[in-house]
Amino acid sequence: MIDFTNKSIIKLKPIDLEEGKRVVESLLIPNENVMNAFTSMRDKLVFTDKRIISVNAQGITGKKVDYTSIPYSKIQVFSIETSGTFDLDSELDVTISGLGTVRFELSAKTDIKKLGQTISTFVLNSGYSNFTLP
Repeated sequence: MIDFTNKSIIKLKPIDLEEGKRVVESLLIPNENVMNAFTSMRDKLVFTDKRIISVNAQGITGKKVDYTSIPYSKIQVFSIETSGTFDLDSELDVTISGLGTVRFELSAKTDIKKLGQTISTFVLNSGYSNFTLP
């Protein structure tokens, strides 16, 4: 589960989309597609075209797994921070309605701007597609 007391998931590295899909396949709804996937030591973070899924392996064996689903419609604010000369990690902060803010620290190999663009596409298109000005 995303730990809102610690509020940080660190050192996530990109993984193959097929591996990301395999991890969350049983949770996906029809026509839901994996867009990006990341891993840390045992945990995974998967971005689909509908939501963000955090996969947290628990216990010594890691057989118990917690899945936290964050629909894009519940994201109020997000920010990205690119890697620098000395700080090689990029960061994604996501503020979720009713829950708070969580930070994902991603490796320098991550195209954080492209990830931000992907999130923007789904956040900005969720919930207001039928809105028109008078």
